[in-house]
Amino acid sequence: MNFDVLIIGGGVAGLQCALVLGSAKNKMFAKNKTVGIILHQRSSHLQNALFNNVLGLPEGKLGSDILSEGKEQLSNVYPHIFQIENEKVCKVEDNKAGFKVTTNKKEYTATNIVIALNYSKPFEIEGLDEYIEPHKRANPAKDRIQLRNNNHLIKKGLYTCGTIAGWRSQFAIAAGSGASVATDILTDWNDGNHTKIHDKIKNPM
Repeated sequence: MNFDVLIIGGGVAGLQCALVLGSAKNKMFAKNKTVGIILHQRSSHLQNALFNNVLGLPEGKLGSDILSEGKEQLSNVYPHIFQIENEKVCKVEDNKAGFKVTTNKKEYTATNIVIALNYSKPFEIEGLDEYIEPHKRANPAKDRIQLRNNNHLIKKGLYTCGTIAGWRSQFAIAAGSGASVATDILTDWNDGNHTKIHDKIKNPM
């Protein structure tokens, strides 16, 4: 299957990226765009997270609940976003369509790829090794990694967001990073016109 955007990683950054892309479905520049997310969640740091300091989340919110609720929200509100579960990405390589992504089960092609995994070792996706470097905002003793990028962009069509983009491990930062990448992609689709997607309460007649 060919995607206009394929997100690799189903944590907070990946899900937020998918939600923002999904919310543009009625815009002319986003119509007929195909977006998918490969939901790597087993190794997400949200699995054992507890949140008391995130705006909009109730005190004591569990990260594991956010993972499951995020998938449900994406499915209910933006069902046109393809959710791919129970697959692990093994390789990303360039091809004529942009990129070919090989999982343990299938192959996909995509014009744009978003890497939204966590910053822990080992990093086992073949084809991205050349971009790995020590994380610049983590305790060196923890030996975290990031993918070399310039404002989330690794190279044309290849993005990264969240902790693996070099950001600190905070929920709000990761969510903002995912949203930022989504708006960069939407801006590209919109002929370079800076783009953001807001929902508003309609005024009563």
